[in-house]
Amino acid sequence: MNLKDRIKGQVARFDTFARPWAERSPWHGWAYEFLLFGLKQAWACLFGGAMLTLLVLTHYLWPADAPVARYDVLVVSAIVIQGLLLATRLERTEEAVVILIFHVVGTVMEIFKTAHGSWSYPEASVLRIGGVPLFSGFMYACVGSYMARAIRLFEIRFEAYPPLWGPWVLAILSYANFFSHHYLPDIRWGLFALSGLLFGRAWFQFTPDRTIRRMPMLIGFLLVALFIWIAENVGTFTAAWLYPSQRDGWSLVPIGKLGSWYLLMMLSFVLVTLVHRPERVPARARAGQAVAPVSP
Repeated sequence: MNLKDRIKGQVARFDTFARPWAERSPWHGWAYEFLLFGLKQAWACLFGGAMLTLLVLTHYLWPADAPVARYDVLVVSAIVIQGLLLATRLERTEEAVVILIFHVVGTVMEIFKTAHGSWSYPEASVLRIGGVPLFSGFMYACVGSYMARAIRLFEIRFEAYPPLWGPWVLAILSYANFFSHHYLPDIRWGLFALSGLLFGRAWFQFTPDRTIRRMPMLIGFLLVALFIWIAENVGTFTAAWLYPSQRDGWSLVPIGKLGSWYLLMMLSFVLVTLVHRPERVPARARAGQAVAPVSP
């Protein structure tokens, strides 16, 4: 029995044990559903959580005079984690390909941005391109991995999803603006408005337990961007990379980066839709309806 099957078995046993408690009252049911929601979110963040843990551990435990650079250890560790996810079938091959694409476009942006002083990587390493250690691309891959896994784990479907070309236009323009705003006017406020136009009426349905829930897509995007911003604060606290305002001592990542992550996340989202094509449902169709349990 492989790891994925063993995990499914453990989930089934936990549900068998806890389900009677959850069915005692509506309050118990909601508490159990909230617990499952948190557990599924944590499971979707498996790659990202592992990388953040490595950032913290290597920051405190990796010797400054070690023969192998901390950044290079992070690169090798990220490759091992990705390989384990594929070997245990916790991540699908087609998902890994899309995540690799986001890794590449993220690295290209990193090379450009570090060359323009937007942020920097203060430590030496061998596995790098210019001023960018290769582990940085895996931080973008974590975002793609989360989205792909969340869509599967929560069986996400969409109400009033815009025409497929719309999110692609938004994502491409957002990515281009990360480069062009150094030379041309910054159009991010127009891009925020475009995202509102595209997704203002859209909702997504998700299933934490046995009941379908729904949330406006814009709120979902903002929450994901917020958690990425929090994760970036962890990254800068461990000095994995630094913004100019942090060179004389750590401080919170500027809140304006929340908007940057919101726009860059759009590219990750539309790339993931290449393998998880948005499944549309009529507005409020089946929302709040109980469904049969599905193993993660």
